[in-house]
Amino acid sequence: MAPQNQASSHCCSASRAPARNEESRGQLPAAQAVARPLQLDGVRSGEGGSFQAPHEDVLISGGVFAMGDAFGEGYPSDGESPVHNVHLDAFRIDATAVTNQMFARFTQSTGYRTEAEQFGTSAVFHLLVRAPRSDIVGAASGAPWWLNVRGADWAHPGGPDSYWADVPHHPVVHVSHTDALNYCEWAGRRLPTEAEWEYAARGGLTGKRFAWGDDLTPDGEFRTNIWQGTFPTRNTADDGYLGTAPVKSFPSNGYGLYEVAGNVWEWCSDWFLPHYYRTSPRDNPQGPAKGAGRVMRGGSYLCHDSYCNRYRVAARTANTPDSSSGNCGFRTVAVYTENETQAQ
Repeated sequence: MAPQNQASSHCCSASRAPARNEESRGQLPAAQAVARPLQLDGVRSGEGGSFQAPHEDVLISGGVFAMGDAFGEGYPSDGESPVHNVHLDAFRIDATAVTNQMFARFTQSTGYRTEAEQFGTSAVFHLLVRAPRSDIVGAASGAPWWLNVRGADWAHPGGPDSYWADVPHHPVVHVSHTDALNYCEWAGRRLPTEAEWEYAARGGLTGKRFAWGDDLTPDGEFRTNIWQGTFPTRNTADDGYLGTAPVKSFPSNGYGLYEVAGNVWEWCSDWFLPHYYRTSPRDNPQGPAKGAGRVMRGGSYLCHDSYCNRYRVAARTANTPDSSSGNCGFRTVAVYTENETQAQ
């Protein structure tokens, strides 16, 4: 079993240590698994008796936007600068993160087992553990609020004493980048590029700090599910939630996307390099050919300005592709044939 014994140097999420050998996982080492997404033997959405998870798409028209941190507030190691113009073609993106109910349809249709299920453990925030003490098998080095819990996975987000069906409309968590790719393969979709994610998350606003403007709580209204109180010991939950919130709990941005700040981190397709913006192409950037983990965007319910000020719309971070935790999920983008694309 490969323990999650280190906190990511980039974000408030736990990283899984590499598998030492095949026996430690029972299947392929993580690096091989990333390069070889699960083949579902022709079972796709609407085929072979499977049933498609509904995706509420938002059409994002193509255009040019200023990508990056206009305020100089980002962590230097995250590489949020320089601000640079990016042109994107039109695309359709989920209005919300993929939910537990949607992910359940995928696993029930295919029998897919996530990497957390294969490893046998995943990282749970200490106030959200729902497991016997004997199932807590360690804490993350440097981030003791992350506990490695036996039996924690997408279906048991707090550990074995929790169950996804109790929170069906919450975003699915404990999914690795590899798991997200396999869901996309089944659903006939893909992960957004980092540029697509930020363009959509900005909701048509230019140079703003958040997806709704520059003020965190305009007119005293909570627009996101993040930490209030003293991290990591006391969350006053003034926004209504200690952990994840159901999708559509907060107002959408100008394009109709929900919870693009806080709630859960969202995987993107790109590899992460901190200095990529210096050389990123202008048109439809796909990210570097390799990097230090995969990009995550949006922040989570654990973000707080004293620790992880990454609920800003320009904020970026990364984690290893096989890592999973109770605060990371994903949303997807539609894949079109050439004729469908021309019709948009």
